[in-house]
Amino acid sequence: MTATIIDGEAVAAQLKEQVAQDAAALTAAGKTPRLAAVQVGENPASKVYTNMQAKQCESVGIDYDLRNLSDDITQDQLLAEIDALNNDPGVSGVILQMPLPPQLDARSIQIAIAPGKDVEGMGTTNMGHLFYGGGICAPCTAVAAVELLKLTCPDLAGKEVVIVGHSEIVGKPIAMLLLQSLNESPTVTVCHIATRDLAFHTRRADVLFVAAGVSQAKWRGAQARAKSSGEELVVPDLSPLISADMVKEGAIVIDVAINRIPKGVDEDGQPLKNDKGKTAIQTVGDVDFEGARERASAITPVPGGVGPLTVVMLLKNTVACAQAIAAES
Repeated sequence: MTATIIDGEAVAAQLKEQVAQDAAALTAAGKTPRLAAVQVGENPASKVYTNMQAKQCESVGIDYDLRNLSDDITQDQLLAEIDALNNDPGVSGVILQMPLPPQLDARSIQIAIAPGKDVEGMGTTNMGHLFYGGGICAPCTAVAAVELLKLTCPDLAGKEVVIVGHSEIVGKPIAMLLLQSLNESPTVTVCHIATRDLAFHTRRADVLFVAAGVSQAKWRGAQARAKSSGEELVVPDLSPLISADMVKEGAIVIDVAINRIPKGVDEDGQPLKNDKGKTAIQTVGDVDFEGARERASAITPVPGGVGPLTVVMLLKNTVACAQAIAAES
C-alpha cells in the first residue's frame, strides 16, 4: 500500500477563492475586512510571518495593519493598545504576534482581545464556544487539520482517532472539533509527553494526528545547552517521533508538526553545512513520512499539508469576524 498524499496546497487554493469572494462582497458594501497585527519588538522569525500575512491578506482583499510596538512596553500599555483595537470599528480582527518580551504576560493579553475580533480563536470565550459548539473562530491550525481529515474521510463515526500532542492551539482544539457531533463523532484519545507506551495507542488509530514538535524541541535544547555552557554542540537524536511501525495499516495520518532541524551530521557528529557555511536545515514533521506512506492509506506531507491551509484559515476567520461585525451594524 502506498498512501494518497493529502494536498494542503490545493485545498488552500480552493478555500482562498471563496474567502476572496466574501471579502469582495464586504468591500462592495463599504465594510472592507481589516486585520490588525500587534508585534512587540523586533523578532526575525516574526517579521517573516508578518510579511507573509501582509501578502496573503492583500491577495484576498483584506486590509493589513501592522502595529510595531517598542519592546520595553509595559503590560498596561499593551493592554491599552489592545483595547483601542477592540473599540476601533474599522478593525475586523486582531492577531498578537509571538513571542512577546519577558515582562509581558502573553496569556492575559491574548484573553484581552475581544472575542468577536479574536481571529486566532485563542481567547477563553472562543475556547468555551469550541467546547460547547458554535462561535465564530477556532484555532487556525486545528481547524485546518480537521478540515483535511474530513475531506479525506467524511464519515468519522466510531473511528479510533489518536492525537499526539495536547497544546492549547492544536491538540486540545482538534479533540473538541472532532467531538462536536452527538451521533457521528469518532472515539478520541489524546496522548502527550507523559503517555506510557505511545506506540500502543498509535498502532490502533484509524486516524493519527501528530502535533508534538519533538525534533524541533530537541534541536533547540541542544543549541541552548551549547550556548550556555560554551561547549561544542552535541546533536541529539532527531529521528521522527512516529516511526513507520507505529502506524496502523490503512490509517489516515495528519502530521501537523513543523520541525526545522539539520539535514544530517558529518563524520565528527556536527551539523552538515550549506554552501554559505551555515547549518543546512530541512523542514520535516513528526512522522517518518517515507516509511509511513507505505502503511497509511492517506498522509499529509510536511511542508505542503496542514501549513498552507492554516494560513488561509486565518484569512477566513478575519472575514468571518468582519461579516459578523457588519451584520450587527
